Amino acid sequence: MNAKHLLVLFAVLAAVVLSSCSKDDSSPTQPAPGPQATVVTATGDIATKVADFRTLLGDPANGANPGPLLQGRREVNWDGAGARPFNNQNGFPLDFFSATGLIYEGGTFRNDSLSFTELNPNYADEFKPFSPKLMFSAVFGHVIDAVFRVPGAVTPAVVTGFGAVFSDVDVDNVTSIEPMDKDGRSLGRFFVPRRSDANGLSFLGLKFDAAVVARVHIVCGNGNLGANDVSDGGTVDVVVVDNFIFGEPQAQPGTSMARR
Repeated sequence: MNAKHLLVLFAVLAAVVLSSCSKDDSSPTQPAPGPQATVVTATGDIATKVADFRTLLGDPANGANPGPLLQGRREVNWDGAGARPFNNQNGFPLDFFSATGLIYEGGTFRNDSLSFTELNPNYADEFKPFSPKLMFSAVFGHVIDAVFRVPGAVTPAVVTGFGAVFSDVDVDNVTSIEPMDKDGRSLGRFFVPRRSDANGLSFLGLKFDAAVVARVHIVCGNGNLGANDVSDGGTVDVVVVDNFIFGEPQAQPGTSMARR
């Protein structure tokens, strides 16, 4: 091969290398990470961490006052007098807590004052409430989906954070909370810690710097209510919930207020 042919070969190789570098440099940049959450977890004696999470979301507790309010938080439990007509039966109303800004989506739900023992007597030693004495569960499934609305209105809303108390989490990396933004994009899946004592309570709370959470997808164990739990010789982890705590719902950007 003469010198002329060598020069041509080197030129071709250089062009290939430059072309490859140019292609790599023009590849799409990975999307920036989404909003990051402050995560609060507890198991065993969870009261202090639950109080810390309430403070993190902000005072005051706004109860069922019409919103949106400028600051504070909301909380749902199943112990109020208004919920009593629905105790210990399936079909808890999906919009029962609309005055606080939380609406359940799909599914069948049950609030229970008997630790669900009418469905399985073994649950007498399984489930302990955080705020006596009612607890809550999906029925015919183990997933709870909820969306946020401006309290007392039908306007879609977003919140800065959400937390929940869980009873009898026996298995790691199963029970979880997945917050989602207004476009349905996941903000991460966060796992609830396994119980550390016989009382069986666990807590997980997520707080973002801005109101970005439009809905939450909650997975409670991997077995449906009525089955024998793993701690009682069963093959699935049956988990129920107690208090839900979340930031004051604010109208989603670009929406107009619509009262009920």
